[in-house]
Amino acid sequence: MKYMLLCYDDEQAWSNLGQSEWQRALGEAIDLCHQIKANGHYLAAAPLHPSSTATIVRVRDGKRLITDGPFAETREQLGGYYLINANNLDEAISIAARHPGARIGTVEIRPVMEIPGLPT
Repeated sequence: MKYMLLCYDDEQAWSNLGQSEWQRALGEAIDLCHQIKANGHYLAAAPLHPSSTATIVRVRDGKRLITDGPFAETREQLGGYYLINANNLDEAISIAARHPGARIGTVEIRPVMEIPGLPT
């Protein structure tokens, strides 16, 4: 089954760590990608630029509304994702718990809907 691991980060906490700690965490995340690829779990992963670079698009009453910045005023912002194959939720939890972001932020695990007819 496919699972999406959504990594929510406190961007301020990451910037408070300093460059060397950030580089160490990034290295850990890259190592995790290689480990789960070797086990056949890896499908895709990528960090996101800070939420300040986000653009929000809404359509209301046929009019397009564009807003700069994050969608919600919360401390944690979506910072990246992993798309994995796992046999079950317990296996997905085991992978998510190994992500360095889980120590500072939150990793949300969501099953991916398999919808026939989507492009591959």
